[in-house]
Amino acid sequence: MPAFLNYEQSGHIVTLTLNEPERRNPLTGNTMVPELLAAIARIEDDRSVRAVIVTGAGTAFSSGGNIRDMEPLASGNVGGMQIRQEYRRGIQQLPLALFNLEVPLIGAVNGPAIGAGLDLTCLCDIRIASERASFAESFVKLGIIPGDGGAWLLPRVIGLSRAAELTFTGRTIDAQQALDWQLVSRVVPHDTLIESAQEIARAIAANPPHAVRLAKRLLREGLHCRLDTVLEMSAAYQALAHQTAHHREAVSAFIEKRAPSFEA
Repeated sequence: MPAFLNYEQSGHIVTLTLNEPERRNPLTGNTMVPELLAAIARIEDDRSVRAVIVTGAGTAFSSGGNIRDMEPLASGNVGGMQIRQEYRRGIQQLPLALFNLEVPLIGAVNGPAIGAGLDLTCLCDIRIASERASFAESFVKLGIIPGDGGAWLLPRVIGLSRAAELTFTGRTIDAQQALDWQLVSRVVPHDTLIESAQEIARAIAANPPHAVRLAKRLLREGLHCRLDTVLEMSAAYQALAHQTAHHREAVSAFIEKRAPSFEA
């Protein structure tokens, strides 16, 4: 089976492309899970990587779960405990791994992001959309629920009321409504989507990478920790940051009125 995920690195930026356009880049029924887990491990081990872009090949970002794979599950011939284990050992590994990725992740949503495809975008730190993008939390249309963490992710991105509306109706919203609901931070012409994502990635990569990684970890922990806990973590992370060569370089460059250099 050919690779599903295309891994491409240019300088400090990695672009991951979901690459099964003829099936609209489904997240199941292929090698997506092991390939993405391997890509995340590769990124974490490569300290030269400072930003990651994820996008889809063809006209769709991702159609989510492959509906044909659901036929055996709907037949009643597969036990409930087996289905539970398949979720835990399959698609549910993706939100855990992506949530804990320390490198900033930019979602460049080039087309429909449906079901688990929408939930994948919610795992991105920054989401930008092509004018051709659309979004749907469509599980209810198939008589199922968000099995990949969407019930936790989506309310934290757009708020409980709007997340409930999308989840209970299964309806599709376009790029402009996604912008209005703060599901994405900008909508750009389709032909400039990747260029726009790269522009953001370069702006991130220009900063001290250790500070960026620690700042992302604090943002993630802030989603479910108390203020005093985050403050305690912030003090510890700041102690580490103050002792890095990149911090010394940033302070020196500011005082000397020159451009800093943050090469490892």
